[in-house]
Amino acid sequence: MKKLFLPLLCIALFMGCNNSSTRKPSSEDVLKSLRLANDYFMEKYSDPAEPIPYPSRNRHYQSNLWTRAYYYEGLMDLWKIDPQQRYLDYALEWGNQHEWKLRNTGEEGWKTRNADDQCAGQIYLFLYELENRQPEHYIANIKRSIDSMMVTDRIDDWHWIDAIQMAMPIFAQIGNITGDQAYYDRAHDMYLYAKHQHGTNGLYNPAHGLWWRDKDFVPPYTEPNGKDCYWSRGNGWVVVAMARMLDLLPKDIAYRKEYETMLVDMCKALKKVQREDGLWNVSLHDPNHYGGKELTGTAMFVYGMAYGVNNGLLSKKEFAPVIYKAWNAMVKDCLHPNGFLGYVQGTGKEPKEAQPVTYNLECDEATGFCRPDFEDYGLGAFLMAGTEIYKMK
Repeated sequence: MKKLFLPLLCIALFMGCNNSSTRKPSSEDVLKSLRLANDYFMEKYSDPAEPIPYPSRNRHYQSNLWTRAYYYEGLMDLWKIDPQQRYLDYALEWGNQHEWKLRNTGEEGWKTRNADDQCAGQIYLFLYELENRQPEHYIANIKRSIDSMMVTDRIDDWHWIDAIQMAMPIFAQIGNITGDQAYYDRAHDMYLYAKHQHGTNGLYNPAHGLWWRDKDFVPPYTEPNGKDCYWSRGNGWVVVAMARMLDLLPKDIAYRKEYETMLVDMCKALKKVQREDGLWNVSLHDPNHYGGKELTGTAMFVYGMAYGVNNGLLSKKEFAPVIYKAWNAMVKDCLHPNGFLGYVQGTGKEPKEAQPVTYNLECDEATGFCRPDFEDYGLGAFLMAGTEIYKMK
């Protein structure tokens, strides 16, 4: 027995060490990490309406743009598991200071079909519902914007896949508020157009279970290794949109199955290309094209996978190790002691954008210029991923 015991003990110890990266984090530790990252941000941007500087373009962006709107999606998810009033106050102050208008719409406040500009409406609608569907001015502009689209036959607006997350959930939210299924139907038609028709044959490749970011990346375009270009965060936007739609839509909507299948197929495809360290590369099928750690795509994939597990769409046995490995890597490799998140790829549309993606904010010592990475949407993705992991049993 002694001869058998020692080898078995060594094997057990080795396996325990080898599997530490996939160990389930405690709920307390997850919440601690979420609070740390969010507190850093709320302290740094104490005025939620302060314009966001973009020195390389010599301009400022109003803070109701899509990057900040996605942060608030994450903050509202955090509030659901950590209901601190200051989170709601911060979101309400943001809406109030922007007079509940959409970006790039001037004094009118609503006239746009652009999904990036409409994204803030997701939070306006959420807060309106939270306040027992009042006051009306919270949603007047976003509803008028969507209604102006509904009276046309045009369904080709979402010609880049980010738009599916920026605007698709808004149609479901308004459908829930009004009880009018036409909003669900229009969102579905626009989604199918992006899937099957943009870029001639659509932006989704069922052979790989992944999406090209827009028509510029549909073959014959390839990555340096000759494979299709699937941008990490671009696919992350679709993953998030599918989970959000499933969370919002009534259970009896026939095309829920489409979104369930898309979420499952994408998660299975993404599982195959996870890095050894738990994160994902910016280029999903060419790890050597600007290879390296990247948080935003990783966090979005984690959110979708955890949502799938929590709602019985994905096998916990199969996906929990993938989820935990990614989360543990984000906390270990990306989360600074002060709450800043590293390895956030800046805004763009493909792997080469805003490189290098680093742990620290990349700065030029000669000029003092720091490449802006719009850390708000990276934090939003991190908060959404963590809150969904927090729910896992």
